[in-house]
Amino acid sequence: MEILTKILSASIELFRQYGFKTITMDDIARKAGISKKTLYQHFANKNEVVNETITWYQSKISASCISMMEESGNPIEAMVRIIGLFDQVMQNMNPLVMLELERFYPEGYQKFRCNLMEKDIEAIKQNILWGIKEGLYRETIDPDFTARFRMELSMLAFQPNLIVNTRRDLRYVATEVSELFLYGIMTPKGEKLYQKYKEQYLKQVSNYETNNI
Repeated sequence: MEILTKILSASIELFRQYGFKTITMDDIARKAGISKKTLYQHFANKNEVVNETITWYQSKISASCISMMEESGNPIEAMVRIIGLFDQVMQNMNPLVMLELERFYPEGYQKFRCNLMEKDIEAIKQNILWGIKEGLYRETIDPDFTARFRMELSMLAFQPNLIVNTRRDLRYVATEVSELFLYGIMTPKGEKLYQKYKEQYLKQVSNYETNNI
């Protein structure tokens, strides 16, 4: 693995688990298995590490989501597979990670938001248009508004509120929000497909919740 990828992989693992505030350049170098000197040859400071790591990781997730969209046989399958992907992403994630990013690294946070606007919202919009065409989503919904609404819902779990207090809450809330969103836009035909793919792709999520109550 090349040095830059090692640094980015180590950084995102630390940031996801512990947040952005407490992690130091020493921590990143140690996690990446490199010297601090080598780390500074690639990044001048922690702010640069944060910005580059956010862009790199977000691009990886977006690419995975797009691949799932393209590989799925219908828009419901695509959505359910993506729900499963984000359940994996949120394993061991610090519930305060996004709040710390916004507060202490506003430049990285703005890049994150811009990437959502440019890539993720458009991908969701295309899924919605596909679903309307197939009769799986209600034809009366506004695809652009609904895509933006879906993205804002996904951010709910990372904001201070009454329903997220632990890492387990984060995963549970993210999955529940996704399901509530889908039931709000699906037709009866879509709901039948959702139950089929939920059993196929989200079984591990259900098992996790059952085993940790």
